[in-house]
Amino acid sequence: MVDEVAVNPRKLGPDDLSSCLWLDQIALKGLWTKQQWERELSDNSRLVMGIDAEGRSLIALASAWLVVDELQITAVAVDPTYQRCGFGARVLQAMMDRAASLGAVSATLEVARTNIAGQAFYAQSGFTTTGRRTGYYANGDDALIQWRSIRKGRDFRTDQTE
Repeated sequence: MVDEVAVNPRKLGPDDLSSCLWLDQIALKGLWTKQQWERELSDNSRLVMGIDAEGRSLIALASAWLVVDELQITAVAVDPTYQRCGFGARVLQAMMDRAASLGAVSATLEVARTNIAGQAFYAQSGFTTTGRRTGYYANGDDALIQWRSIRKGRDFRTDQTE
């Protein structure tokens, strides 16, 4: 299964709308609407990276907003069939590299307090918890604010300097 994956992440655009909607449904339970994805894929201040599999559509994506010199990560999704194969880390790294080339020096995101797997993934990716947003999610769950520095041309998982 992993052999059929094109492991070179690519920048996604408006032509990838249907694939993003599909992956959003199966991996994020319909987090965003069609209009939100259209905006993500067409706005130059936003960055969406993805990984494709042969004979299938998108299997992993990461989306973020570039705000001055900070990358604000808004979503990371992997097709459940391909989870725990390293594609989430690969697409996140590609996003970090791309953002660094555009001038970003740090990245931030929110992860649910109850999302233990997500917290572990982000910790493994070099993020640390720097704060909390009480009642941030619709279900009342708190969001943990996570942050890390990023450097162009360096593996963000091992670059812990600031």
